Amino acid sequence: MKPIPPQDAHFLRAAEGWIELGNHLEAFEELERITPQWRAHPDVLKLRWEIYAKAKHWFAAMNVASGLVSLLPNEVNGWIHRSFALHELKRTGEARDLLLQAIAKFPKDATISYNLACYECQLSNLPQGRKWLEKAFALDPSRELKLNFLSDPDLEPLWKNSPPV
Repeated sequence: MKPIPPQDAHFLRAAEGWIELGNHLEAFEELERITPQWRAHPDVLKLRWEIYAKAKHWFAAMNVASGLVSLLPNEVNGWIHRSFALHELKRTGEARDLLLQAIAKFPKDATISYNLACYECQLSNLPQGRKWLEKAFALDPSRELKLNFLSDPDLEPLWKNSPPV
């Protein structure tokens, strides 16, 4: 993949700065200043997904993430982001099914297992949800992941049944 030319890279860096400052609207405006031929560059798409997610524009976020999966099938974030956006669109079964395709490519990614646990719980498949959550904890035994479990409303159905933390 060719690098973004300096004049357009400047707008990308400016957009990243706006995101760091918590202003996704200004970040979006900076990305719009990038020459159209470079707007489909993976670096631009990654930031555009973040902007759409912060704005809760989940359909647009899903489309951008799908583009990332096509452009960068060996990078995990596109797969995770696409399924997350689908889940937010209340298309949780589809989110799960597409993320299950990624588990073979990224078997050691705790976020995939964690998100699959969330999706299974929301689909009322609690035994499967618990299995994915246990796998996520085995892959990432950090305190942060366990605290996420205890506050994640998608996993609330498992809170009532002796949490695996």
